[in-house]
Amino acid sequence: MTRPTFPAFATALALTAVLFLAGPAWAQHTSSDPGPKPGTPEAAIRDKLASRLLKGRRIDAVSKSPYFDFYEVRVGQNLLYTDAAVTYIFAGPVLDGKTLENLTETRIGELTAVKFDELPLQNAIKMVSGNGSRKVAYFSDPNCPYCKALEHTRTGLKDTTVYVFLYPILSEDSVVKARSLWCAGDRAQAWNDWMLKGKMAANPGTCETPLLSNHALGERIGVQATPTLVLSNGQRLAGAPTGEDLERALAVAEKQPPHQVN
Repeated sequence: MTRPTFPAFATALALTAVLFLAGPAWAQHTSSDPGPKPGTPEAAIRDKLASRLLKGRRIDAVSKSPYFDFYEVRVGQNLLYTDAAVTYIFAGPVLDGKTLENLTETRIGELTAVKFDELPLQNAIKMVSGNGSRKVAYFSDPNCPYCKALEHTRTGLKDTTVYVFLYPILSEDSVVKARSLWCAGDRAQAWNDWMLKGKMAANPGTCETPLLSNHALGERIGVQATPTLVLSNGQRLAGAPTGEDLERALAVAEKQPPHQVN
């Protein structure tokens, strides 16, 4: 019998542990969307799974899957597969048998795409290089080492407009720093001075800031860590990509229309 590779098995096991607990005592359905019509298979699946999810987890959507006779269930950034009776639940990627493309990953990208033009860009620090024709936004914590690594990569980008949403989630000190950076006379310069040189803006940070709005935005679109990037086609990138990977992603985003957001 062929066994799954350890990485695939470990990923599925970790996903199952994150989403579920053994007993129904932890059940909580917190989704605010209307959901599928009552009496449909999608509604029945939603109700059954809602009683089994880990407390605080929410079912975002249930729809018929093109694979086998399954339904896909989106829970945040994760995708599960189940039959109509919820007899079996599959947690893990579906691969194309010919190309080995990760079809689950592609589908999640489509389902969780962000409408770039609807981002409140006035709440972000804006920096432009060259003609600024390419666009990328990202959520960043001033104390995040990966965000600082991304900033060094960002300085090498050409013809790019960058929007940084201050997203201080690591500590209270991150909030203090974010307020000072936003309240600086030249926000872009203050941001560069801190992230690239370690020099913090000297002001008390008492102006009005968009930090609460940014946090609400991040929660709404599912930002779970910093840095999280959003490209012009709606694609998200988690973590700090290399310069080569970021350039490749920006090139693809330029040629693609925005994903259809469901």
